[in-house]
Amino acid sequence: MPSFDYVALDTGGRERRGSVRADSSNEGRAKLEARRLYVVRIEQGSESAPAPSLLSRAGGTGLKRRLSAKQLTLFTRQIATLAQVAPLEEALRTIARQAEQPHVRRVLEAVHGGVVEGRRLSDSMAREPKSFPPLYRAMVAAGESSGTLPTILDRLSELLERQAAVRAKVLTALAYPTILALVAVGVVFALMIFVVPQVVAQFDSVGQELPLLTRMVISISSFLQNWWWALLIALAGLGVIGWRALREDHIRLAVDRFILGVPLIGRLVRDLHAARMARTLATMVSSRLPLLEGLSLTTGTIHNRVLRTAGNDIVEAIRGGGSLSVALRRAGVFPPLLVYMTASGEAAGKLDIMLERAAEYLEREFDAFTSAALSLLEPAIIVLMGGIVALIVLSILLPILQLDTLAGV
Repeated sequence: MPSFDYVALDTGGRERRGSVRADSSNEGRAKLEARRLYVVRIEQGSESAPAPSLLSRAGGTGLKRRLSAKQLTLFTRQIATLAQVAPLEEALRTIARQAEQPHVRRVLEAVHGGVVEGRRLSDSMAREPKSFPPLYRAMVAAGESSGTLPTILDRLSELLERQAAVRAKVLTALAYPTILALVAVGVVFALMIFVVPQVVAQFDSVGQELPLLTRMVISISSFLQNWWWALLIALAGLGVIGWRALREDHIRLAVDRFILGVPLIGRLVRDLHAARMARTLATMVSSRLPLLEGLSLTTGTIHNRVLRTAGNDIVEAIRGGGSLSVALRRAGVFPPLLVYMTASGEAAGKLDIMLERAAEYLEREFDAFTSAALSLLEPAIIVLMGGIVALIVLSILLPILQLDTLAGV
């Protein structure tokens, strides 16, 4: 059955947009009038898309149709705030109108259209699965079932904001060392490709054997000058091969296991994933979502395959009647602190509170570790760059000093 996009007015004079399924436009108009909606415009929608509104289609036909993590966080905070003081349909319409990016407006209008048609908010969000992941929709559905949707949306917005803060810390921790390393590599390449050839050309007529260090630098410089394009192709090829290899489950599992075994880095990755899982579980438990369902959805958000496999094993253990703390202990890959605080929360009947505190502690540990690592990494990069430049300069000075010695003799 085809769908028809419409713009209509309700009995209060408010504008309504959405889609309705009918065999013809007249039947669609009749269905809308039965809902006491005055149809302003109705036309057949696209069969391939989940019924966007008319203004959504008029806003452009860009290929991008998903909310980024930042946009989803902002939307959640907006809907959590407006849902406390306004009807859900009006809140969605207001947020969609204020959206600046066309693709964001299209996604929100699709959700708004579903709510106008009488669907639940979680079902309307399911029409845009790329923008609203299963974990997100499950929490919204729990809020709708329990009649505490504004409270759940507020908790969900806090969860997303904290996750965004952790992502920002990770990016901040990696940004400066990455830029510094790229600049160092660029300086070395510039010296080897443009400076060294001009200087060593003066030694061609000397007739003396150049020092070993000088010959090595000249060889590397010649290779980079003549075969830089081959080096780029080789690096790109290795990148493609690595990307395709990581798509194989057994290779990805082996790589993730290796990462967890690297000193310091492995602990950082483990604690970061554990903190995210603990905070998400805490939010879902406090939202009265069943623990087993919450853990199943949370496990799907873990990127490390070793930790995800351990999470799946925990789900099966709980399904068999075990407790969360015992399952975490048997997995053997999660921080002992998380295991201990989970056991304490289960014993005291305050699992959500203890999971929240565990997440806060693990995040503080992450902040302390990254601060210490950066204080060591930045000077290490500078020293390494200085050492490489010193070798290049020394390779140029050695022949000059040799010539001075020969001239003095």
